[in-house]
Amino acid sequence: MKISGRAVVFFFVLAAFLAVPQRPQAAPAECDRACLIGMVDKYLAEVVAHDPSRVPFAANEKFVENAVPMTPGEGLWKTASVLPTTFKIYVPDPISEEVGFMGVMKENDKPVQLALRLKIRNGQIVEAEHVIARNLPDFVLPNLQTPRPGLRATVPVAERIPREQMLKIAYSYYTAIVESNGDAAPFADDCARRENGFQTTTYGSPPATPGLGTIGALGCRAQLNTHALSYITRIDARRVEIADPQTGLVFGLSQFRVPMTQNFVKIVGVPGLEKLDLKLLGNVEPFDEPAAHVFNVRDGKIHEIEAMGVKLPYGSKTGWE
Repeated sequence: MKISGRAVVFFFVLAAFLAVPQRPQAAPAECDRACLIGMVDKYLAEVVAHDPSRVPFAANEKFVENAVPMTPGEGLWKTASVLPTTFKIYVPDPISEEVGFMGVMKENDKPVQLALRLKIRNGQIVEAEHVIARNLPDFVLPNLQTPRPGLRATVPVAERIPREQMLKIAYSYYTAIVESNGDAAPFADDCARRENGFQTTTYGSPPATPGLGTIGALGCRAQLNTHALSYITRIDARRVEIADPQTGLVFGLSQFRVPMTQNFVKIVGVPGLEKLDLKLLGNVEPFDEPAAHVFNVRDGKIHEIEAMGVKLPYGSKTGWE
Protein backbone atom coordinates (compact mmCIF):
# COMPACT_ATOMS: atom_id res chain seq x y z
CA MET A 1 0.00 0.00 0.00
CA LYS A 2 1.41 3.34 -0.99
CA ILE A 3 1.37 6.04 1.69
CA SER A 4 1.69 9.68 0.73
CA GLY A 5 4.33 11.93 2.22
CA ARG A 6 1.62 14.07 3.79
CA ALA A 7 0.21 11.04 5.60
CA VAL A 8 3.65 10.09 6.92
CA VAL A 9 4.11 13.57 8.36
CA PHE A 10 0.67 13.36 9.97
CA PHE A 11 1.49 10.02 11.63
CA PHE A 12 4.82 11.31 12.94
CA VAL A 13 3.12 14.37 14.45
CA LEU A 14 0.40 12.22 16.00
CA ALA A 15 2.96 9.81 17.47
CA ALA A 16 4.97 12.67 18.91
CA PHE A 17 1.83 14.12 20.49
CA LEU A 18 0.86 10.81 22.07
CA ALA A 19 4.39 10.28 23.37
CA VAL A 20 4.33 13.49 25.40
CA PRO A 21 2.72 12.94 28.83
CA GLN A 22 -0.54 14.87 28.89
CA ARG A 23 -1.25 17.02 31.92
CA PRO A 24 -4.50 15.82 33.50
CA GLN A 25 -7.27 18.39 33.57
CA ALA A 26 -7.52 19.87 37.04
CA ALA A 27 -10.69 18.91 38.91
CA PRO A 28 -12.74 21.80 40.26
CA ALA A 29 -11.47 22.77 43.69
CA GLU A 30 -13.63 21.76 46.62
CA CYS A 31 -15.37 24.57 48.48
CA ASP A 32 -13.58 25.12 51.81
CA ARG A 33 -14.84 27.08 54.84
CA ALA A 34 -14.00 30.47 53.36
CA CYS A 35 -15.52 29.51 50.03
CA LEU A 36 -18.77 28.34 51.66
CA ILE A 37 -19.12 31.48 53.79
CA GLY A 38 -18.35 33.62 50.75
CA MET A 39 -20.99 31.74 48.76
CA VAL A 40 -23.61 32.65 51.38
CA ASP A 41 -22.63 36.32 51.26
CA LYS A 42 -22.64 36.36 47.45
CA TYR A 43 -25.98 34.56 47.33
CA LEU A 44 -27.70 36.90 49.78
CA ALA A 45 -26.32 40.00 48.08
CA GLU A 46 -27.89 38.90 44.82
CA VAL A 47 -31.15 37.96 46.58
CA VAL A 48 -31.42 41.55 47.81
CA ALA A 49 -30.42 42.77 44.34
CA HIS A 50 -33.15 40.51 42.87
CA ASP A 51 -30.71 39.11 40.33
CA PRO A 52 -30.34 35.29 40.28
CA SER A 53 -28.43 35.48 36.99
CA ARG A 54 -25.29 36.49 38.92
CA VAL A 55 -25.40 33.40 41.17
CA PRO A 56 -23.54 30.24 40.02
CA PHE A 57 -26.52 27.91 39.92
CA ALA A 58 -26.05 24.48 38.37
CA ALA A 59 -28.22 23.67 35.38
CA ASN A 60 -30.19 21.14 37.42
CA GLU A 61 -30.42 23.20 40.62
CA LYS A 62 -33.33 22.80 43.02
CA PHE A 63 -34.71 25.64 45.14
CA VAL A 64 -37.28 25.26 47.92
CA GLU A 65 -38.71 28.02 50.12
CA ASN A 66 -40.92 27.23 53.12
CA ALA A 67 -41.45 23.71 51.73
CA VAL A 68 -42.57 24.99 48.30
CA PRO A 69 -40.44 24.22 45.21
CA MET A 70 -39.66 27.45 43.36
CA THR A 71 -37.41 28.88 40.69
CA PRO A 72 -34.60 31.31 41.60
CA GLY A 73 -36.12 34.75 41.19
CA GLU A 74 -39.29 33.80 43.04
CA GLY A 75 -40.19 34.09 46.72
CA LEU A 76 -37.65 36.04 48.79
CA TRP A 77 -35.82 36.88 45.58
CA LYS A 78 -38.65 39.32 44.82
CA THR A 79 -39.24 40.75 48.30
CA ALA A 80 -35.85 40.97 50.07
CA SER A 81 -34.87 44.55 50.82
CA VAL A 82 -31.99 44.65 53.35
CA LEU A 83 -29.13 42.21 53.95
CA PRO A 84 -28.50 40.59 57.35
CA THR A 85 -26.32 42.89 59.45
CA THR A 86 -25.57 41.95 63.07
CA PHE A 87 -27.50 38.68 63.50
CA LYS A 88 -25.62 36.18 61.34
CA ILE A 89 -24.69 32.57 62.09
CA TYR A 90 -22.64 30.59 59.55
CA VAL A 91 -22.21 26.81 59.68
CA PRO A 92 -19.80 25.83 56.87
CA ASP A 93 -19.04 22.14 56.26
CA PRO A 94 -16.39 21.41 53.61
CA ILE A 95 -16.91 17.66 54.08
CA SER A 96 -20.50 17.74 52.79
CA GLU A 97 -19.81 20.90 50.75
CA GLU A 98 -22.90 22.43 52.30
CA VAL A 99 -23.36 25.53 54.38
CA GLY A 100 -26.12 26.48 56.78
CA PHE A 101 -26.89 30.05 57.71
CA MET A 102 -29.32 31.77 60.05
CA GLY A 103 -29.78 35.50 60.04
CA VAL A 104 -32.16 38.41 60.37
CA MET A 105 -32.74 40.56 57.32
CA LYS A 106 -35.56 42.67 55.92
CA GLU A 107 -38.27 41.81 53.44
CA ASN A 108 -40.29 44.77 52.18
CA ASP A 109 -38.46 46.67 54.95
CA LYS A 110 -39.85 44.43 57.70
CA PRO A 111 -37.58 42.12 59.75
CA VAL A 112 -37.70 38.42 58.97
CA GLN A 113 -35.62 35.51 60.23
CA LEU A 114 -34.04 33.44 57.50
CA ALA A 115 -32.50 29.98 57.58
CA LEU A 116 -30.56 29.17 54.43
CA ARG A 117 -28.92 25.99 53.18
CA LEU A 118 -26.71 25.84 50.10
CA LYS A 119 -25.26 22.68 48.60
CA ILE A 120 -22.21 23.18 46.38
CA ARG A 121 -20.83 20.87 43.73
CA ASN A 122 -18.01 21.80 41.33
CA GLY A 123 -18.28 25.43 42.34
CA GLN A 124 -22.00 25.62 41.59
CA ILE A 125 -25.12 25.67 43.77
CA VAL A 126 -27.11 22.50 43.18
CA GLU A 127 -29.57 23.01 46.05
CA ALA A 128 -30.83 26.13 47.81
CA GLU A 129 -33.31 26.12 50.66
CA HIS A 130 -35.01 28.93 52.55
CA VAL A 131 -37.03 28.80 55.77
CA ILE A 132 -38.47 32.23 56.54
CA ALA A 133 -40.21 33.34 59.73
CA ARG A 134 -42.25 36.48 59.20
CA ASN A 135 -44.44 38.70 61.41
CA LEU A 136 -41.91 38.75 64.24
CA PRO A 137 -43.38 40.49 67.33
CA ASP A 138 -41.55 43.60 68.48
CA PHE A 139 -40.83 42.13 71.91
CA VAL A 140 -38.67 39.31 70.47
CA LEU A 141 -36.53 41.58 68.31
CA PRO A 142 -34.01 42.29 71.11
CA ASN A 143 -33.23 38.53 71.05
CA LEU A 144 -32.48 38.79 67.32
CA GLN A 145 -29.97 41.62 67.38
CA THR A 146 -26.83 39.51 67.77
CA PRO A 147 -26.31 35.76 68.26
CA ARG A 148 -25.58 34.56 71.77
CA PRO A 149 -21.84 34.29 72.57
CA GLY A 150 -21.84 30.48 72.40
CA LEU A 151 -23.05 30.67 68.80
CA ARG A 152 -20.15 32.96 67.83
CA ALA A 153 -17.21 31.40 69.67
CA THR A 154 -14.33 29.36 68.29
CA VAL A 155 -13.75 26.03 70.00
CA PRO A 156 -10.12 25.47 71.09
CA VAL A 157 -8.51 22.75 68.97
CA ALA A 158 -7.95 20.46 71.95
CA GLU A 159 -11.66 20.62 72.84
CA ARG A 160 -13.13 19.89 69.41
CA ILE A 161 -15.04 16.67 68.86
CA PRO A 162 -15.35 14.72 65.60
CA ARG A 163 -17.84 15.97 63.04
CA GLU A 164 -19.74 12.67 62.96
CA GLN A 165 -20.22 12.77 66.72
CA MET A 166 -21.55 16.32 66.48
CA LEU A 167 -24.11 15.24 63.88
CA LYS A 168 -25.32 12.35 66.03
CA ILE A 169 -25.68 14.59 69.09
CA ALA A 170 -27.74 17.15 67.18
CA TYR A 171 -29.91 14.44 65.59
CA SER A 172 -30.73 13.06 69.05
CA TYR A 173 -32.53 16.34 69.85
CA TYR A 174 -35.40 15.45 67.53
CA THR A 175 -35.70 12.01 69.10
CA ALA A 176 -35.80 13.58 72.56
CA ILE A 177 -38.75 15.76 71.52
CA VAL A 178 -40.79 12.96 69.93
CA GLU A 179 -40.15 10.65 72.89
CA SER A 180 -40.69 13.43 75.50
CA ASN A 181 -37.43 12.23 76.98
CA GLY A 182 -34.90 14.84 77.99
CA ASP A 183 -32.36 12.08 78.62
CA ALA A 184 -32.40 10.96 74.97
CA ALA A 185 -30.09 13.85 74.06
CA PRO A 186 -26.99 15.09 75.93
CA PHE A 187 -28.23 18.47 77.12
CA ALA A 188 -25.84 20.61 79.14
CA ASP A 189 -27.15 22.10 82.37
CA ASP A 190 -26.99 25.57 80.82
CA CYS A 191 -28.83 24.59 77.61
CA ALA A 192 -31.15 27.36 76.41
CA ARG A 193 -33.46 27.40 73.39
CA ARG A 194 -34.94 30.23 71.37
CA GLU A 195 -37.54 29.81 68.63
CA ASN A 196 -38.28 32.62 66.17
CA GLY A 197 -36.69 34.91 68.76
CA PHE A 198 -38.96 33.66 71.57
CA GLN A 199 -37.18 32.46 74.69
CA THR A 200 -38.73 29.02 75.26
CA THR A 201 -36.41 27.90 78.04
CA THR A 202 -35.06 30.36 80.58
CA TYR A 203 -32.13 28.74 82.29
CA GLY A 204 -29.94 31.75 83.02
CA SER A 205 -31.72 34.13 80.63
CA PRO A 206 -35.34 35.16 81.38
CA PRO A 207 -37.96 36.29 80.50
CA ALA A 208 -39.85 33.32 79.13
CA THR A 209 -42.28 33.37 76.26
CA PRO A 210 -45.69 34.55 77.57
CA GLY A 211 -47.96 31.61 78.40
CA LEU A 212 -45.23 29.10 79.20
CA GLY A 213 -45.17 29.92 82.92
CA THR A 214 -43.41 27.32 85.05
CA ILE A 215 -42.64 25.14 82.03
CA GLY A 216 -40.82 28.02 80.38
CA ALA A 217 -38.61 28.46 83.42
CA LEU A 218 -37.06 25.02 82.93
CA GLY A 219 -33.94 24.06 81.01
CA CYS A 220 -33.91 21.98 77.84
CA ARG A 221 -33.67 18.57 79.49
CA ALA A 222 -36.10 19.20 82.35
CA GLN A 223 -38.70 20.78 80.08
CA LEU A 224 -38.86 17.76 77.79
CA ASN A 225 -39.15 15.41 80.76
CA THR A 226 -42.38 17.17 81.79
CA HIS A 227 -43.98 15.99 78.50
CA ALA A 228 -44.88 19.61 77.73
CA LEU A 229 -43.98 19.06 74.07
CA SER A 230 -45.73 15.71 73.72
CA TYR A 231 -48.24 17.24 71.30
CA ILE A 232 -45.43 17.04 68.71
CA THR A 233 -45.85 13.45 67.54
CA ARG A 234 -43.60 13.28 64.47
CA ILE A 235 -40.58 15.05 63.08
CA ASP A 236 -40.00 14.08 59.47
CA ALA A 237 -37.40 14.94 56.83
CA ARG A 238 -34.66 15.22 59.46
CA ARG A 239 -31.58 16.46 57.64
CA VAL A 240 -28.66 16.88 59.99
CA GLU A 241 -25.64 16.83 57.71
CA ILE A 242 -23.85 20.15 58.26
CA ALA A 243 -21.37 20.55 61.13
CA ASP A 244 -18.42 22.82 61.84
CA PRO A 245 -16.06 21.51 64.54
CA GLN A 246 -14.21 24.85 64.54
CA THR A 247 -17.24 26.66 65.97
CA GLY A 248 -19.00 23.65 67.49
CA LEU A 249 -22.12 24.38 65.45
CA VAL A 250 -24.50 21.95 63.75
CA PHE A 251 -27.24 23.00 61.32
CA GLY A 252 -30.39 20.90 61.04
CA LEU A 253 -33.58 21.04 58.99
CA SER A 254 -36.77 19.07 59.56
CA GLN A 255 -40.55 19.16 59.32
CA PHE A 256 -42.57 18.95 62.52
CA ARG A 257 -45.97 17.20 62.23
CA VAL A 258 -48.40 18.40 64.89
CA PRO A 259 -51.90 16.81 64.71
CA MET A 260 -53.27 18.74 67.74
CA THR A 261 -55.69 15.99 68.71
CA GLN A 262 -55.99 17.42 72.22
CA ASN A 263 -56.37 20.84 73.79
CA PHE A 264 -53.95 20.14 76.62
CA VAL A 265 -51.08 17.85 77.56
CA LYS A 266 -50.56 16.13 80.88
CA ILE A 267 -47.54 17.43 82.76
CA VAL A 268 -45.19 15.13 84.62
CA GLY A 269 -43.05 16.03 87.62
CA VAL A 270 -44.05 19.67 88.16
CA PRO A 271 -45.71 20.16 91.57
CA GLY A 272 -49.01 22.01 91.30
CA LEU A 273 -49.19 21.75 87.51
CA GLU A 274 -51.15 18.82 86.10
CA LYS A 275 -51.71 19.95 82.55
CA LEU A 276 -50.70 22.60 80.04
CA ASP A 277 -53.52 24.27 78.11
CA LEU A 278 -52.33 24.47 74.52
CA LYS A 279 -54.75 27.29 73.79
CA LEU A 280 -52.49 29.53 75.84
CA LEU A 281 -49.82 28.99 73.21
CA GLY A 282 -52.18 29.65 70.33
CA ASN A 283 -51.87 26.05 69.12
CA VAL A 284 -55.40 24.86 68.44
CA GLU A 285 -55.39 23.66 64.82
CA PRO A 286 -53.28 20.87 63.29
CA PHE A 287 -50.18 22.19 61.58
CA ASP A 288 -46.82 21.36 60.07
CA GLU A 289 -43.71 23.36 60.74
CA PRO A 290 -40.68 23.33 58.46
CA ALA A 291 -37.96 24.19 60.96
CA ALA A 292 -34.27 25.02 61.12
CA HIS A 293 -32.05 24.58 64.16
CA VAL A 294 -28.52 25.66 64.96
CA PHE A 295 -27.04 23.64 67.82
CA ASN A 296 -23.99 24.68 69.80
CA VAL A 297 -22.27 21.42 70.74
CA ARG A 298 -19.33 21.59 73.15
CA ASP A 299 -17.74 18.87 75.29
CA GLY A 300 -20.22 16.38 73.86
CA LYS A 301 -23.30 18.32 75.02
CA ILE A 302 -25.87 20.70 73.57
CA HIS A 303 -25.54 24.17 75.09
CA GLU A 304 -27.45 26.62 72.88
CA ILE A 305 -30.25 26.00 70.41
CA GLU A 306 -31.33 28.72 67.97
CA ALA A 307 -34.47 27.51 66.23
CA MET A 308 -36.97 28.97 63.82
CA GLY A 309 -39.81 27.78 61.65
CA VAL A 310 -43.02 28.59 59.82
CA LYS A 311 -46.47 27.07 60.22
CA LEU A 312 -48.06 25.31 57.24
CA PRO A 313 -51.20 23.19 56.85
CA TYR A 314 -50.99 19.78 58.48
CA GLY A 315 -49.67 17.11 56.11
CA SER A 316 -47.81 19.54 53.85
CA LYS A 317 -45.13 18.21 51.54
CA THR A 318 -41.53 19.10 52.33
CA GLY A 319 -40.63 20.32 48.85
CA TRP A 320 -37.93 17.64 48.59
CA GLU A 321 -40.07 14.62 47.74
